[in-house]
Amino acid sequence: MSRKFSDELLPEGMEVDCKPEDLSKCSYEERCAELGEVKDMRLEAEAVVNDVLFAVTDMHVSHSLTSGVGVAHINVETREGNRYYLELTEAGLRVVGHAFDQVDEGLSTQYHETVYSLLDSLSPGYREAFGNALLQRLERLKQNGQ
Repeated sequence: MSRKFSDELLPEGMEVDCKPEDLSKCSYEERCAELGEVKDMRLEAEAVVNDVLFAVTDMHVSHSLTSGVGVAHINVETREGNRYYLELTEAGLRVVGHAFDQVDEGLSTQYHETVYSLLDSLSPGYREAFGNALLQRLERLKQNGQ
């Protein structure tokens, strides 16, 4: 015998940790961890782009290859004019091509845990822009603190 819960059939006696209306109170990451789901990498990729767009010439989530729950791709052009095609997975970020929307099958690069680490290794212009933004922020905090 089964009972209906949130459009899914659950075996009788199976307990549910939270009600559907409580899901909006949890963060996306918490829900994924609790439910054992894989994060939607497209959402993660959008967050990555929004975090560092100020420090590169161009950066956007690619729609040419199938992105999905387990993988997303990002096009980035550094301040030096170099273009990279990035792969984002649970393992991190890595360069998979040196042109927008093109995977170089012969390329073997290491994963970086963060976009900051990856861009720091690729672009002195990124490093400088990030450092300048950090200094400006510290100056504002110093001025507001006095």
